[in-house]
Amino acid sequence: MAEAFVGTWKLMSSCHFDSYMKALGVGFATRQMGNVIWPTTIIELEGDKVTLKTQSTFKNTEVSFKLGEEFDETTADARHVKSLVTLDGGKLIHVQKWDGKETTLVRELQDGKLILTLTMDNVICTRTYEKAT
Repeated sequence: MAEAFVGTWKLMSSCHFDSYMKALGVGFATRQMGNVIWPTTIIELEGDKVTLKTQSTFKNTEVSFKLGEEFDETTADARHVKSLVTLDGGKLIHVQKWDGKETTLVRELQDGKLILTLTMDNVICTRTYEKAT
């Protein structure tokens, strides 16, 4: 099922991203940059290894993992987190934990679009990506 997510996805819309970054503790300057960039996400699958690449004019990140196995991740805003990604009900559920905090990133496909829902405490951000041709 993870195969459905494979491809290159361009961000088309974003709602409440600044509030989400603020809830994470991201500083003002980094939030300003985050609000103006429109990244591309590349999802690759090789055997049972998933690779997520995020590319933008500000910063590129890459993380590889196996579904259901915890791994160490350094986020784009330099948080060092323990991450776990699972596939549940057709959704890729990515949980990041650090310093007693937790955020959830849920990726799902709707009408050919990749919907990324970011949740931190009571803040919910939705980012919509379209597949690049």
